[in-house]
Amino acid sequence: MVTLATLDISSELMLKYSQLQAIFEEMEEVVIGYSGGVDSTLLVRVAHDVLGDKAVAVTGDSEAFPQGEVDAALSSAASMGISVERMTTHELANPHFAINNPDRCYHCKSELFDKLQQIATQKGIRWIADGSHSDDGAPGDHRPGMRAAAERNVRSPLREAGMTKKDVRDLALALGLPNWDKPSFACLSSRFPYGTEITHELLKRLDACEALLRNLQFRQFRVRHHDTIARIEVEPQDIPRLIEHREEINRRFKELGYLYITLDLEGYRSGKMNDTLNPNLKQIPLELRTR
Repeated sequence: MVTLATLDISSELMLKYSQLQAIFEEMEEVVIGYSGGVDSTLLVRVAHDVLGDKAVAVTGDSEAFPQGEVDAALSSAASMGISVERMTTHELANPHFAINNPDRCYHCKSELFDKLQQIATQKGIRWIADGSHSDDGAPGDHRPGMRAAAERNVRSPLREAGMTKKDVRDLALALGLPNWDKPSFACLSSRFPYGTEITHELLKRLDACEALLRNLQFRQFRVRHHDTIARIEVEPQDIPRLIEHREEINRRFKELGYLYITLDLEGYRSGKMNDTLNPNLKQIPLELRTR
């Protein structure tokens, strides 16, 4: 186990880290949903430090999750000497997920947590856990998946320890995690306006579109699907560079099936597809919405 004295972190974060370790000691064993993002990576790392093989990391093979992200997750775990079990989820088989109502994430997380619970039951492990932290579920943050977690008694050790997203990144950096600064990622189903049916073919198309932007070395981006239109979000400072690649992007996206390719001038903002759920958002000044 890493000792607090060896870490260059604040006393407040040291206390939260100590609390996180104590939570895992109290659990004694746990199955963790591992996506490869910094939150779940930190969770798996600390759980493994405390519990060893009694902390079981599980990642899902899903049509809504790009294979490149799965590969990156496995690579990060391997670099820490942690083995990962793989399971297959079938979100599209659930019509409540595919029709893409605002509670879509509830059905997605229900599928994930039910599969994790099956693994935990097979192994005789009491607890399952996810990587939610204290900033998740803040006012205005639409997170129906948290209801699925609550219904299934899923633990969120980062949140229990009072850790914010900044705390997660700071501790991940101090522990030397390879993806401590990895941009936030959401499954491909979040690229569709509510009410637009999600299909296997459209998921593959979006995956290919975003693969191009990833290969062009953009870090934080989304490609949003609007019927015949692809709307690209990148961070504001990356807009000029995106325009430099406009011919290549335009050509590839049209090959993949889009008729029009547009650039969102506001730039990337997490959860932008939830704007339709907040009729008052248009009254909020742009500079406040992009913080």
